[in-house]
Amino acid sequence: MSATERTTTGLTSSRFTISRGLVTVGIAVVALFILSAVFAPSSVSQGAVLGMLPFFAVLTCVGLGQMLVVQQGGIDLSIPGAVSLSIVVVSRIPNGDSNLLLPAVALAFGLAALAGILNGALIGWLKLNAIIATLGTNALLFAVVLGISGGSPTTTTRLLRDIAGGLSFGIPNSVFFALAAFVLVTVLVKKTVAGRRFEAVGANPVAARATGLRVRTHQATAYVWAQLLYCLAGILLAGITAQPTAFQGNTYLIPAVAVVVLGGTSLLGGRGFPLATVVAALFLSQLDQFVLAAGVPFAVRSIIQAAALAVGVGLYTINWAGIRARLAGRRRVSAVT
Repeated sequence: MSATERTTTGLTSSRFTISRGLVTVGIAVVALFILSAVFAPSSVSQGAVLGMLPFFAVLTCVGLGQMLVVQQGGIDLSIPGAVSLSIVVVSRIPNGDSNLLLPAVALAFGLAALAGILNGALIGWLKLNAIIATLGTNALLFAVVLGISGGSPTTTTRLLRDIAGGLSFGIPNSVFFALAAFVLVTVLVKKTVAGRRFEAVGANPVAARATGLRVRTHQATAYVWAQLLYCLAGILLAGITAQPTAFQGNTYLIPAVAVVVLGGTSLLGGRGFPLATVVAALFLSQLDQFVLAAGVPFAVRSIIQAAALAVGVGLYTINWAGIRARLAGRRRVSAVT
């Protein structure tokens, strides 16, 4: 096969993946809302939707950060510590004083950048396993969380509640922050030269290195951007919940991976799909709402999220065409014999 043919085949495959991921999760969202309206009408009431959207915004930010890491063939397990640390910093340090909110937010983003640099150095430059490195960073972040908070919750400032938890034009403000994060990620990854290089490195690091691209730099940068997005999610979460706990980030690890996989981004790296990731975040958020409204125990939520992750992996990684071909071949053999 010539280079032109390979390029054409790759583009066709990429378009198919975009269509399959976005269409699949889009259909799932529509079906879920229909089921919610039929079996749990309270889960699609105005109040329920307004209550769901802020947490959808938080999951969107976390999912977009994880997507950038997964595009490089990595995985980031430091999400719980990252989200929890930003919550603690913007709530504990101001301690109810709105005048201290801006310095606290700046400190939270600064710590997030340092955590991203640490992950990037360990994985991109020292070539440590991503699972081990990010788990270590997660433990370090939680140590800082405990050092600042002592493990006890605190009340957020009125200013942060108004900004992150308020409404504008009848829509939660947190949704606008998530939309801004989505636009930023989409433009940087899809519309810039650096973004195209970033995706090329994720798709084939060996070939990218041969063409002179800075593979380790792109891999390390993914973790920095991811931490900044986790930080934004934590700040929003601190404003949405009047008294956030010091360990509230624990609930976002599995959903973050699930929305990335359901959105069609390959766990092996390559192209990422921000819009499909956002739609997948809406699906999981409404699924939570539906489960709770239907009276299913809260403990079952993690099982459902894990099942959604398994379904996503099955949809996009299993070679269904190959399986169907083998089954068809066996049927032909059986028919002949």
